[in-house]
Amino acid sequence: MPRGPRRPLWLLPLLLLPLAGALGRRGPAGPSEEAEEAGSRRAWPAFQGLQERLRAAGALPRRYWTLFSCRVWPETCDQDEEASPRPLGWSLPLLGQQYLDILTTWYCSLQDCCDGGDCRISNDFKGLESDLSVRLHGQHLAQELVLTTVRGYLELPRPDKALALSFHGWSGTGKNFVARMLAENLYRDGQRSACVQVFIAMLHFPHPQSVHLYQEWLTDQVRKTQARCHQTLFIFDEAEKLHPGLLEALGPHLERQAPDTRGAESRRTIFLFLSNLGGNVINEVVLNLLKAGRAREEIRMEHLAPRLQAEIVASTDSGFGHSRLVQENLIDFFVPFLPLEKQHVRLCARDAFLSQELLYTEEALDEVAKMMVYVPKEEQIFSSQGCKSVAQRINYFLP
Repeated sequence: MPRGPRRPLWLLPLLLLPLAGALGRRGPAGPSEEAEEAGSRRAWPAFQGLQERLRAAGALPRRYWTLFSCRVWPETCDQDEEASPRPLGWSLPLLGQQYLDILTTWYCSLQDCCDGGDCRISNDFKGLESDLSVRLHGQHLAQELVLTTVRGYLELPRPDKALALSFHGWSGTGKNFVARMLAENLYRDGQRSACVQVFIAMLHFPHPQSVHLYQEWLTDQVRKTQARCHQTLFIFDEAEKLHPGLLEALGPHLERQAPDTRGAESRRTIFLFLSNLGGNVINEVVLNLLKAGRAREEIRMEHLAPRLQAEIVASTDSGFGHSRLVQENLIDFFVPFLPLEKQHVRLCARDAFLSQELLYTEEALDEVAKMMVYVPKEEQIFSSQGCKSVAQRINYFLP
C-alpha cells in the first residue's frame, strides 16, 4: 500500500501518563531508633522499585509507538513482538488507550489505513441490500438479481470469469442509479475509486473513424485498472451506442480464464452494460401482464428474459446484440428494468425532498407526479421518463 515516509509523531509524548503505584509508605511514627532501623530495611527495596519504574517509564514511549505502528501498518508489525516480555511494571492505562485510539483515527483519516486487505474495497453487502430495497423503486427483479449475482460472484474463492451484467430498460428507470449503488457499496470512494472506471459511449468514443485508437486505449485502461486493484468495476453507459470494434475488444476480458493455482490473490472483475435497448419489449410485456390482472410484483424473469434477449439479438439499430459478447454468451445476465408508474414517481419525489432536507406534503408529491408524461396514450400507466427530472421539478414547490 503506498504511503509517505514514516516519521515519529510529535503527539506521541502526549500519550505518556503517570504510572500507577507509588513507593512504599513509611509506617507509623515510633521512637527514633526504631524509625531509623525500619528505614534502613526498606531503603534498598524502595530503590530497586524506583529503578524498575524508571525503566518502565523509559520504555513507555517505545511501547506506544509500537502499538500505533502495528495498528496503522499491520503488515510490518513484528509477529514476535507480542510474545516478547513487556517492560517490568508496564501497563496501558485506560486513558492512554483512548489517546491511542484518537491518534490512530486521526492518522487513518489522512492516509490509507485499515485492518487488512485492500482499503479501497468495502464490499458492504448489507448496505447494498438496504439501498436496493429502500432507495430503488419499482424494480423488484433488478433488486433480487443484482444483489444475488454480485454477492455470489464476489464471495467465490477463485472465479474463472468476469461477471457481466447488462441492464435494459427505458431512461429514468434506475439503471445508472443501481450502477452507482454498486460502486458506493463495493468501494470506499464509490465511482471516484481507482478501482472503478465509467465509460459513456458518445463521450469517450464519439468518432467511429478513431475506433482503432479507442480499442487500444480501452484495452490499456482495463489492464491498468486490473493491475491497480484485484477487484474492479467497469461501467459502460449507452452500451447500445458502442462501436462493434470496441465490443470485440472487450471480448477477451469476459472470456473464461484458467484459474490461478499459484496462491496469488484471485482477480475479480465486474462489467456493467447500461442500455435502453429492449425497453419497448419490456414495457409491452409488463403492460399485457397488468391488463391480464397480474400484480406487478408477480412478474418474474421467465416472463421477460426470452422476449428481451430475442429483441436484443434481432435489433438492427445497434451492434450490441450481434457482438461476440451476446453471441458467445459472455453476458451472464440480462437485467430488465420495468417501466415506472405514478406511485413510483411519487416515491422518487419524496426522496428528492428528503435528500435536500425539505418538508413536503402528499399534495406536493401528487403535483410532481402529475407533471410527468404517461404512456400508452389510452391507459396512461407508465412514466415516459421514469423518475428522470423529478429532482428538478420539486423546485416549483420550494418556498
